[in-house]
Amino acid sequence: MSSTAAEPPGSADPAAEPPGSADPRAEQSGPAGPGAEDGRVAGFDAGRTLSIRTELTRQFTRRRTQVSLGFLALLPVILAIAFAVGGSESDSASGSLIELGTRSGVNFTVFALFVSVGFLLIVVVALFFGDAVASEASWSSLRYLLAVPIARGRLLRQKAIVSAILSVAALVTLVGVSLVLGSALYGFGALVSPFGDSLAFGTSLGRLAIGVVFIAINLTWVAGLAMALSVSTDAPLGAVGGTVMVSIVAQILDQITALGSLRNALPGHYSTSWTSVLSPTLSWNDLLDGAFSSLAYATLFGIVAWRRFATKDITS
Repeated sequence: MSSTAAEPPGSADPAAEPPGSADPRAEQSGPAGPGAEDGRVAGFDAGRTLSIRTELTRQFTRRRTQVSLGFLALLPVILAIAFAVGGSESDSASGSLIELGTRSGVNFTVFALFVSVGFLLIVVVALFFGDAVASEASWSSLRYLLAVPIARGRLLRQKAIVSAILSVAALVTLVGVSLVLGSALYGFGALVSPFGDSLAFGTSLGRLAIGVVFIAINLTWVAGLAMALSVSTDAPLGAVGGTVMVSIVAQILDQITALGSLRNALPGHYSTSWTSVLSPTLSWNDLLDGAFSSLAYATLFGIVAWRRFATKDITS
């Protein structure tokens, strides 16, 4: 009779377990990838989170995007109806941009830009950038995006890129619809400036393109300020409204001639410099000064936004 007591059932040596009896959790976890010791799931790549395509598709399906782009497409139609109802004073060889609005399709496009740059386009850009991060905070989804995890710097960058794409799309929509509608209604004539000068249709298209590029660059300071306010508040309306309010105050101060050369340092001081493309001889001085001023303010506000978002305690 053996002196060794019989082992009870289920007490077999774990090392002697038959094949296929390993812990299923180990099989589900898969092989450990590089950096798995820091807690990341194997195969996770932070650089593939929140892609531009995904965020852009998401933003295009939002009602505020559709309404904004739709209104900018409708604005030229409203202007054309206003010209048709109110009559035309385009018979004169010179006059204001309003009086010359029906001289040609390019003139109509210039007029549409002239009435939109000072306020409407500022509101649209402020809406896209000011709503970018603040809307996520207001929906209490920002902390979940960061828990994916998406790096804060990447989230801010992707939001800014998508907002920039939407803003450019809004500007292109306004210009494109205005040019097509204006050319259909008023022809492909030359661009006539308020000073009586004229540019051939082909040349005027090139000048118009330069003006549109400058307008886009000039609006970068609005984008930077809106983004800085967007990461500082949980209320999208506060970020958008604050940006628009600052732009209005800057425009008011710019009208005070007593400030002298100090007005040159105001954001948006060169917002009307794009009209210099209407002259036969293109002067780059104001265009370059305006571009530098806007990009400098945009860079400053962008740094503020990045620093604020990088150190902010996200609770929403």
